[in-house]
Amino acid sequence: MAKEAVERCGEKGKESILRGMTLYGNERGRRMALNAKAHGEEINTLTNQAFGEWTTDYPGQMEFGQIQIEPTLQTYISKCAWCDAWAKHGISEYGKLYCVNVDNAVYQGYQDKYACTPITEAMSWGGECCKFDWGCALSEEENARLKELKAEIGTTYMKDFDFHTAHMMRTISKVLVEDLGVEGEAAVEAGLAAFEELYGAEYLEAAKAVPEKELYPWT
Repeated sequence: MAKEAVERCGEKGKESILRGMTLYGNERGRRMALNAKAHGEEINTLTNQAFGEWTTDYPGQMEFGQIQIEPTLQTYISKCAWCDAWAKHGISEYGKLYCVNVDNAVYQGYQDKYACTPITEAMSWGGECCKFDWGCALSEEENARLKELKAEIGTTYMKDFDFHTAHMMRTISKVLVEDLGVEGEAAVEAGLAAFEELYGAEYLEAAKAVPEKELYPWT
């Protein structure tokens, strides 16, 4: 859909995708916060790091970790499944729009006290490694608690790719139509057709079948 929006509408298409990705990230963060609260946890940077909704499909698909925990938490990603997928299908030029603000959008959807700031150029934009500063420190005790909490919750709040595809499809579709009108509708239709051709109708139908209430539990 990003490819179609940019090819059809140029800079306006790009701006719409960037707005859509920020909204999508905010929604992911909001959903994570609801899960953390339901688990009896406070909303802070520690729990933000524990209640992510995405996990790898196999060992080595992603490589990431901490750089430091004080004076601010900094993390890195040195191998990215998203970048690998975009490169595989020749859409890196459009996929990289995902990276512009999504990490900060998720973080601020979860809590609005701190910002997640990139401190290197993203890999999708030509950098060697993505690095982020999360705006506050974790103490040694908090970092130990983070590891315990991750082990405790495991994959309880993880979502499969039917879910993630459904969320991105619906939020981005809505924004493109709002911003671009008829051209936005055409971009959505063409993007979904390309997805179906690439992966098969059953994957598109699986994404469409995810209930709205699961995607937007606050509605």
